[in-house]
Amino acid sequence: MATLDPAPPPSAATARRIGVPEIVFFVVAASAPLTVAAGGLPTSFAVTGNAGIPLLYVVLAVLLTVFTGGYAAMSRSVSNAGAFYAYVTHGLGRTAGVGAAFVALVSYNTMQIGLYGLFGFTTADLLGSRLGVAVPWWAVALAGVALVAVLGFRRVDLNARVLGVLLAVEFLTVLVFDVAQFAGAPSGVSAHGLTPEAATTGAVGAAFCFAMASFMGFESGAIYSEECRDPRRTVSRATHVSVALIGAFYAFTAWAMTVGTGPERIAERSRQDGPALVFVLAQEHVGKAFADLAQLFLVTSLFAALLSFHNAVARYFLSLGREGVLPGVLARTHPAHGSPHVGSATQTALAAVVVAAFALSGGDPVLTLFNWLTNLGALGVILLLALTSAAVVGYFHRDARGENAYSRLVAPVVAGVGLAAVFATSLLNFDALLGADRGAALIWVLPAALLVAGAAGVAFALYLRAADPARYARIGRG
Repeated sequence: MATLDPAPPPSAATARRIGVPEIVFFVVAASAPLTVAAGGLPTSFAVTGNAGIPLLYVVLAVLLTVFTGGYAAMSRSVSNAGAFYAYVTHGLGRTAGVGAAFVALVSYNTMQIGLYGLFGFTTADLLGSRLGVAVPWWAVALAGVALVAVLGFRRVDLNARVLGVLLAVEFLTVLVFDVAQFAGAPSGVSAHGLTPEAATTGAVGAAFCFAMASFMGFESGAIYSEECRDPRRTVSRATHVSVALIGAFYAFTAWAMTVGTGPERIAERSRQDGPALVFVLAQEHVGKAFADLAQLFLVTSLFAALLSFHNAVARYFLSLGREGVLPGVLARTHPAHGSPHVGSATQTALAAVVVAAFALSGGDPVLTLFNWLTNLGALGVILLLALTSAAVVGYFHRDARGENAYSRLVAPVVAGVGLAAVFATSLLNFDALLGADRGAALIWVLPAALLVAGAAGVAFALYLRAADPARYARIGRG
C-alpha cells in the first residue's frame, strides 16, 4: 500500500479564523441539545423501555473519548476538510478512502436533509398553535433551506457567532428544565437511571443506537482543521471538550427526565406524551410560559443543527472536488468570504429537491423524511467512526510520527472494536429505530444505500487508478 504524504498547507483563499470555542459550537450544535431532549430522549425511553439510558450516555462518552485519542493524533498529521474520508485514505489507501467518501456524502446529506422534516413540522405547528397562522410544513422547510443557504454562503466565523447564540439559549433552557425536575421530583431524587441494573433492562441494543445518534456531528472538529488557527492543538482540544460536554449534558438531562416522571414511569410517560413530554414536564414543574418558550427554542435548536450539518457537507464537497473525486468546480471558495460556496449551493439544491419530493408524496414529514433519513445518516457515521479507527492503526504502523503507543495503537483498537459492535447492534436493531416490523423491506433497503454508496466509491476509485493515474494520485492529498 502506497504511503501518502501529509496534505499540503491550505491555500491563501482559506483563512485561519477559528479556534476551540467555535469548533465546539459546530460539534455541539450538530447534536442539537434541545432536539435530543425533546425528541430523542422520549423516543428512546418509549421504544426501548430502558430506564438506564443516562448511564448509556456515560458509556458512549467514554468510548468516544478513547476514539478521540487516535482521531486527534491523526488530525495532527493530516489536515483536510474531508476528515474521515482523508483519514481512511491515508490509513487504508485511496480505494477505501473514496468508498468512505461516498458513504460520508450519503450520511451527512441524509442527516441534514432529514432534519428539515422535523423543522418544518415543528415550526408549522408552533405558528398554528401560538399565532393561528396555518402554514404547510414543506413551505416552512423550504424557507429554512433558503436561510441556511444564505448563512452557508457567508464566512465561517459569522456562522460560529450565530451558533454560539443559539447554543447558549438551548443550554440555558435545558438546564432550567433539568433543575426543575429535581426540585419537583414526584418520587424523590433517585439515581436508578445511572445504575447497571436499569441499563440492562428493555431493548439495550436499540437504546445504544438512539444514544449514539445524539453524538452526531462528532467529525466537525477535523472538518474545520484547514480553517483553524492552530490545527495541531485546536482539533484535539475541541473534540475532547465536545465529547465530554455532550456526554455529561445528555446523561444529566436523561437522568433529570427519569427523576421528573419517576424512574418507574419514564417509559409509560414517554409513550403517552412522545416528543411533547419535555414541554409537559416543563409546564408541570416550571410553568406554561417557560414551556412555550422551550417549544420556540426547539425550532432554533433544529435550525442550528441544520446549519452545522450544511457546513460539514459543503466542506466535504470542497475536499472531494479539490482532489478530483467529484467535479473540480466544487473546490471553489468565495473570494470575499472564503466559504466553499459552490459546495454550499450544491447541498442547498439537494435539500430543496428532496424536501419537495417528500412534500409531493404526501408522506408524514416526521415519520418519513425525518425518521428515515436521520437514522440512515446516524448508521453511516457509526460505520465511518469504526473505519477511521482502523485507518489510524494503519497510518501510524508505517510511521509513528512521534505519537505514543496509546494514541496510535491502543486507543484506536479499543475504540474500533467498540464502535464495530455498536454498528452491528444498530444494524440488527434498525427496525426499532424506524418503528417498522422486523420483516419490513424498509429496514434492509435503507442500510443497503450505505453499502451501495461504499461499493460505488470503491469501483470509481479502481476506475480512476486504471484510467487516470494522475487524478487517482491526488486523492487524499488535500
